[in-house]
This record gives sequence, structure tokens and C-alpha cells, in this order.
Amino acid sequence: MKLQPKWLALAAAIVAVAGWTAFGRLSPNGLPEGIVSANGRLEAVDIDIAAKTGGRLEDVLVSEGDFVTAGDVLAQMDTTELAALRAEAAAQLRRAEISVGTAQSLVAQRQAEFEAAEANVALQQADLDAAATRLERSEQLAQNSTVSQQTLDDDRAAERRAQAALASATASQAAAKVAIGSAEAMIVDAQASVEAARASVTRIEAQIADATLTAPRDGRVQYRLAEPGEVLGSGGRVINMIDVSSVYMSFFLPTEEAGRVGIGTEVRLVMDAAPEIAIPASVSFVSDVAQFTPRTVETEQERLKLTFRVRARIDPELLQRYIKQVKTGLPGMAYVRLDPEAAWPEFLQQTLIE
Repeated sequence: MKLQPKWLALAAAIVAVAGWTAFGRLSPNGLPEGIVSANGRLEAVDIDIAAKTGGRLEDVLVSEGDFVTAGDVLAQMDTTELAALRAEAAAQLRRAEISVGTAQSLVAQRQAEFEAAEANVALQQADLDAAATRLERSEQLAQNSTVSQQTLDDDRAAERRAQAALASATASQAAAKVAIGSAEAMIVDAQASVEAARASVTRIEAQIADATLTAPRDGRVQYRLAEPGEVLGSGGRVINMIDVSSVYMSFFLPTEEAGRVGIGTEVRLVMDAAPEIAIPASVSFVSDVAQFTPRTVETEQERLKLTFRVRARIDPELLQRYIKQVKTGLPGMAYVRLDPEAAWPEFLQQTLIE
């Protein structure tokens, strides 16, 4: 019993030494050496869903806070006028297609006329050859007074008429050839009209498709910026949503700590709403420009320090597992492991992936 005070004193000394040693291994904020912390909020990329062209907003199909997936219809613009324009463009397309058929028929007709003119040229050439032969024979017989002068004159006139008929047939053949070229040009023009009309139909259909506003990716609706019945200009915003597939926390670290942070550095996030769970993340951005500590830091001493903005991004695959529970704006703490060999404290070892 007399030795008990000595044992108590020795035990107290051991505890004191152990506590002092453990304290020496902790940083000023109570964390192990190589791990630092900073406060921040969860953020995500904002996406504005806007009308590509002006018009009247017909309906908004989602409410603020709704979770939507890529391809979901969020709002619908009025397409009455576009539907009328599409019908007009479709009629012009049909007319242009008929024009192509008409031009093709005209080419066939002109080709037939050319072939007829070509046959006529051959016929007139044969008539000319026959008239020339008769004239030559008459001239020889006239020298012996075997045929009358009248017969000779008639044969000469017939030969001249045959020459004139051949010249006319040749001209008609040339005209028929030119007509073929003109008809073929009409086909090209009609085909161009078809392409222009088809492009108009495609453009209007694209505008009609753009009038249906869809979610470009998975996310959560933050604000309805317009209501049904409102007339919006080109680019008028209808819905604001956040991309919950890319969530991160931005925070600030002093110069001496930020200098040891690299892209990919391991981070664990602890949200105020769930302090018992650590969310694994990694550094995806470190600002290359220093700035003063933001107003959220209360002490005057900290305000005098220059800090660097750091962004820690949560693994997208992990987000997909909890995508419907993801909410931005939640405050929390980011714990950065500057030393890869440093052990996480016990309260950071329970993570979502374990």
C-alpha cells in the first residue's frame, strides 16, 4: 500500500510522455503530419437549358429538385409555325422532284427529235446525190442534144432544191442537238432545286427537334427560369441544372501546403450532413495564381496569408453508384494527404467504397 503513490506517479509520467509524443506527431489542427484540412462546399458544373430559336414556351415538364437522366424531355417550345414551314418546304420538294421528271422526259423528247433530224439529213443527202447524178447525166446528154434544155433546167433546179433541203435538215439536226443540251441543263437545275428543298425540310425538322429541350446528361434541376406561355428570344434560358456526374469541392490551402499538392493527390471529404463517412476524392486542379484567403476564414492571421485554390474531384464511378443522392452546396471539410506514407486518422478510414 505504501508503494501505490510511486506506481501512480510512474504511470502518470508514462502517460504524459506518450501523450506528448503523440501530440508531437500531430499538426497544429490535430491531424497527423502530412495531412492538412480546409473547409469548402460541394460544387458541380451548371448547365443552362435554353431555346435555340425564339418562340413561345409551350410546357415545362420538370420541377426544381427533380433528378433527370440524359435524353429526358425537360421542356417543349411551340412548333405550330415550324410545322407550317415544314409542310411548305415539303410541297416545294415534291414540286422540284416533279420538275426533275419533266426535264428528263423533255431530254428524251429532244433526243428523239435529234434522231429524226439525223434521219432526215440522211434522206436529204440521198435525194441530193440522186439529183446530182441526174443533173450530171442530163448535162452529158444535152451536149449531144439528146435531152431538151427544159429537162436540163429542171434537173439543175432539182439538184439545188436537194442541196437546200439538206442544209435545212442539217440545221434542224444542230438545233435538236442544242435542245438536248438545254433539256439536260434543266435536269441539273431541277435536281439542284430538289437538293435545296430537301435541305430546307431538313433544316426545319432540325429546328422542330431543337424545340424539344432535353437533358444533355444526368443531373438535377436547380431552377425553372421560364414558365409556359412566355415568349423567349433566341438563347432564352428555360431551366438551370447541375451535372451530378462531375462533382467536386473547391477549397483553399496556404502557400506552404499548396506547394506540396499535385494533380491526383488523395483527398477525403467529410460533409457536415454525414460526418461519419469519408468520401474519397483526388485533386484535379491547383490554381497557378495565389490569392488572399476567402472571407469564410474567420481569423485575422489567416486572412493575411496568400492561398491557392484547390479542387478535389469525386471519382465518377463512385458518383454513379450514389448519383440520385448527390446534392451540391453541402458544406464540409477536405482532408488532403500531402505525404503518401501518412496514415489516415481513424475517423477518415470509413469510406463509401468500403
